[in-house]
Amino acid sequence: MSGWTVERMPDQRGRVAVVTGANSGLGLVTATELARRGAHVVLAVRDTAAGARVARDIGGDCAVQELDLASLESVRAFADRLEHAAVDLLVNNAGVVLLGPRRTTRDGFELQLGTNMLGHFALTGLLLDRLRAAKAPRVVGLSSITHKGAHLDFDDLQFERNYRASPAYGRSKLASTVFGVELDRRLRAAGSNVVSVLAHPGLTRTNLTPRAWEHRGRLGRVIAWGGLLATQPVERGTLPQLRAATDPAVQGGDFFGPVGLWETRGRVGAARLSREAADPAVGRRLWAVAEELTGVRYLSAP
Repeated sequence: MSGWTVERMPDQRGRVAVVTGANSGLGLVTATELARRGAHVVLAVRDTAAGARVARDIGGDCAVQELDLASLESVRAFADRLEHAAVDLLVNNAGVVLLGPRRTTRDGFELQLGTNMLGHFALTGLLLDRLRAAKAPRVVGLSSITHKGAHLDFDDLQFERNYRASPAYGRSKLASTVFGVELDRRLRAAGSNVVSVLAHPGLTRTNLTPRAWEHRGRLGRVIAWGGLLATQPVERGTLPQLRAATDPAVQGGDFFGPVGLWETRGRVGAARLSREAADPAVGRRLWAVAEELTGVRYLSAP
């Protein structure tokens, strides 16, 4: 398979990169490749002991800092403790998927929406001034092909009625995608030097993949592990977000993913947004809801 590879990543020396969920899966590969090319990488993780082990394995210039995206208190504490006056790159990578019965964050949000989108929304706003202070700053949001089959029901955004884990996950990834697109609109309107870019990994073999079926018993576990055979390795699935993070030609609003077999695998190229994800009215409404829920307000609507 030809196309963009990690060998095309430019030198990252002098860049400060914050990668959420950097101790496993896509985040681990992202942090590793950035550090290999000289970036100072902040591993933003819930488990700092695990993060420290990962940092030792990665080598390079890495720091570990606690961040639990399911807690707005933790998000605010992370932003307050971050030592760097300027942040060149924020990779909003961390996420949870398909957790069986409905669960909530410490702030009472549906866990998948609260972690995958609302936590990152708050983090981005709290770090925006530090991003603005960098020379060519980027925010990379992690989408999913599941966003295309999802819908944001603003009358029951957090699935308080008739909860189903899989649609709730799809909704959280649609919300993350809408956030990335709306962030780009608002940054452009403000004339900001910060750019917002999106990426998705297609069907990729990560530590989250088997969890999608674990709660369905022995048969579910068999299906989960069998499904791994149809996925691509995590190193390939990480390429879209690495390109979004480092390719000098990237522009705000770009969206990268695999281009083969319905965007599930293959070389990196331009991915397609669903109609709802691209709708400015949906973006404005979700942004207002996110500001209200998190209490973090930034970038007025264009």
